[in-house]
Amino acid sequence: MLASFLAAFCFALTTTCASHSIRRLGPVKANLGRLMIAASVLGLLAHTLGYGFTSASVGWFMLSGVIGMGIGDLGVFAALPLLGSRITVLMTQCLAAPLAALGEWLWLGTRLTALQVMWGGLILAGVAVAITPSRKNPPRVKVRAIGFLFGFVAACGQGFGALVSRKGVTVADAAGESAHTALFGLTAAYHRILAGLVFVGLWFVILGLLRRIPSPELPPVAERRRGYLWMLANGIAGPVVGVSCYQWALATTPSGIVLPIVATAPLLAIPIAFWLEGDRPPKRAIVGGVLAVAGCIALTAAR
Repeated sequence: MLASFLAAFCFALTTTCASHSIRRLGPVKANLGRLMIAASVLGLLAHTLGYGFTSASVGWFMLSGVIGMGIGDLGVFAALPLLGSRITVLMTQCLAAPLAALGEWLWLGTRLTALQVMWGGLILAGVAVAITPSRKNPPRVKVRAIGFLFGFVAACGQGFGALVSRKGVTVADAAGESAHTALFGLTAAYHRILAGLVFVGLWFVILGLLRRIPSPELPPVAERRRGYLWMLANGIAGPVVGVSCYQWALATTPSGIVLPIVATAPLLAIPIAFWLEGDRPPKRAIVGGVLAVAGCIALTAAR
């Protein structure tokens, strides 16, 4: 559970880091840069302290990276201009958890108790209350129906990516590996990031050949230098620490419990944005945060 909370906090922190780096460097350089930083750091640690490529579950974690960090992220990128950030995050976070829980039950036989389902639902309800658009705060884009399809793809990517990671843990367990440790989570994160980097890199190459990537207007050199610092922070906080904790959590806890806690990342991003950028949260976000926190406490006790 601790690993789940740490992952949520790191993912929340990356929201601010990503926005600053994308604004100064453009989406392609900022996204590929953070993945390259993460792959380098995690690779060094995995090949010196971890399992490297010797784990029996390498293929499963790489498949998880393609599904979650490849297809899932592309679904998010496609949905954002069609739904706006709030609806995209709402669909991705609130659908991924039940999809993963259902898949894990059907494939791996993992059952959640009624209390775990109820408190996990309360967490997701709190997230929904906090970030659902309203009349006072409508989406900043014109919502298009096709965007919901991309949002569903993003949710499937996150949910099924977690499910495949859980399968990788069972394979490692069967091979006699210490699959329930932080070090194993770090190695699994390396496999996921590496596969996601290759997938997303190839996708951007294809878009570049098709000339579908707009050239961003870059700020002055001094601002770009700050952008690289934000990119470094984004790579360390999210793909390195965040994904490692996420994999560690999935190695010890069913995905139907991990994903609702990780879904609180948008709520944790609110006080971070207030601290770093002075962005005051609305009252509804505070109410949703209280509900989600109550759900997290109850879900922890329900175990």
